[in-house]
Amino acid sequence: MNKTVHHPVGNITMRLIKSEDLNHHGTLFAGRTAEWFIESGFIAATALLDPRSVVCLKVHGMYFTSPAKPGEVLKFNSKIVYTGRSSLVAHITVCKATCSKTLVEGFVTFIHVDEETRPLPHNIVTEPLNENDRLLYEQAAGLKKS
Repeated sequence: MNKTVHHPVGNITMRLIKSEDLNHHGTLFAGRTAEWFIESGFIAATALLDPRSVVCLKVHGMYFTSPAKPGEVLKFNSKIVYTGRSSLVAHITVCKATCSKTLVEGFVTFIHVDEETRPLPHNIVTEPLNENDRLLYEQAAGLKKS
């Protein structure tokens, strides 16, 4: 089967922080952030594959640098930066819509699966176009060893 070449492209999703998204400190609950984080990566993966054939395998290092508060809008920028035989790794950054400072950053690995959720080759090859994407590609490739 022929390989499809993929160049990393950012996918943007936005979220409004509401009262039901808060923790006991009145800031964005990490569990809600994780839900949105994975969803954003899933959207990037399903830009390349049928959503019914993609499952989440692992979240790698979702790292928080500062809190977010109710009423703020968050921007999730996700892109597939690495592909293996059946895996796709998304890099996700989260920032406030009004600021470029990163609040959360990390990777999520997804697996392309068949109807019985067994890994299935996707025949996609990632080729970074710039230095930043090359560095993310190398970081993502290193996640397989951890």
